[in-house]
Amino acid sequence: MFSPDFSKLKALYINCTLKKSPQESHTQKLMDVSARIMECEHVEVEHLRFIDHDVASGVQPDMTEHGWEKDDWVEITKKVMAADILVVGTPIWLGEKSSQCQLLIERLYSLSGLQNEKGQYKFYGKVAGTIITGNEDGIKHCAMGILYSLQHVGYSIPPQADAGWIGEVGPGPSYGDDGKVGLDNDFTKRNTTFMTYNLLHLAKMLKENGGYPAFGNSKEQWDAGNRWCFENPEYR
Repeated sequence: MFSPDFSKLKALYINCTLKKSPQESHTQKLMDVSARIMECEHVEVEHLRFIDHDVASGVQPDMTEHGWEKDDWVEITKKVMAADILVVGTPIWLGEKSSQCQLLIERLYSLSGLQNEKGQYKFYGKVAGTIITGNEDGIKHCAMGILYSLQHVGYSIPPQADAGWIGEVGPGPSYGDDGKVGLDNDFTKRNTTFMTYNLLHLAKMLKENGGYPAFGNSKEQWDAGNRWCFENPEYR
């Protein structure tokens, strides 16, 4: 039986709940389902609850250079860059991702202009997905915005890179309430499993191949005048 080795991969799960630790997070409960699969596959997993950190607003890598007294994003950046896989978790509020999730995306955007050793944007070669919970509609809507933003800054998105759980529309129990709500939902279990393994497979392929070749996608080479096939007869 085919059994790939994922042990060289690192995954970072960032929970964008609005609840500070140690308050219970329903989003974390579903993120833990995915994380346990990765740990079973010997992946190095780290969790971070975004709201527990003093992260400044803005789209620069270090906002203390732009008027803020403190910005924990500088330290969080080290964890983001060390991870091969990023999983963003968020609850749904008013049909949208949380404000903490939007803040995370803006801070990821602050790093999108940085370059790797090939002159490509910094997130090239890394993969990402999202986990969403709530008790109202909005999983696909939130996933569209989150996954678009992640690929826009340079992350690679595998097939079926989102998973989630929602209860009945309106006030009601959330995922994991009473130790059982939603835990036996086969659709959620399947999607979470597929998402997790698709992240692992793509991250493994990219890591083993050194990311993407720097042909046609290197800002460093573009700035140096290389245009590849864009109005370049040498490549035709």
